[in-house]
Amino acid sequence: MADTSYREITANGLWKNNAALVQLLGLCPLLAVTGSVVNALGLGLATMLVLVGSNIAVSLIRKQVSEAVKIPAFVMIIATFTTCTELLMQAFTYELYLILGIFIPLIVTNCTILGRAEAFASKNNVVASALDGFMMGAGFGLVLLVIGTIREILGSGTLFANMHLLFGPIAENWTLNLFGEGYGFLVAILPPGAFLIAGMLIALKNIIDDKIEHRNAARRAPVVKGAKRVRTTGTVS
Repeated sequence: MADTSYREITANGLWKNNAALVQLLGLCPLLAVTGSVVNALGLGLATMLVLVGSNIAVSLIRKQVSEAVKIPAFVMIIATFTTCTELLMQAFTYELYLILGIFIPLIVTNCTILGRAEAFASKNNVVASALDGFMMGAGFGLVLLVIGTIREILGSGTLFANMHLLFGPIAENWTLNLFGEGYGFLVAILPPGAFLIAGMLIALKNIIDDKIEHRNAARRAPVVKGAKRVRTTGTVS
């Protein structure tokens, strides 16, 4: 196993190496389907399921697959888990599956998933690979969820609308009307709104990272090289 702690895996997936905010991967579905919370949550969970499953499978076969067929084998594994996820959504969340449309099968082409299979799962054990897939999926899903929440509030004036598409009849009454009937800010639910909100989130992360770096730098005591003069006062017996 590579020398990577579980804490580092978690930090990388959620913040330091976030697929959406740092690597800027998977931006097409991120910007296309995050018009509401339910869409963002559905795609985020589907992506996480494929990430975890493919990472585990790749880790299990990493010593049996040669370099010549490694990438094709990884793509086949990812395609298999994507197909399973697609069939599960057709069976249990069919209406949401129709709304997300082509972006569910396009999970196969998400560079985040293939990148984690190649860069991490093919070099680490099953437990670490599963955790990496879960945290990378969680980090990507959280960004989806934040963008979906902001776009739904600004664009439609609602929150948690149509959650029954994912959670069934129990979520029929979860919708919150924040600004009353007739409200709508069209730009927020169009592609330009998605680009603006994603850019603001990236900028916010960079600001936070800069502040953390400056704070850590201030805590480091300067190292003075060379001999040091020591002054003593009082009576020495």
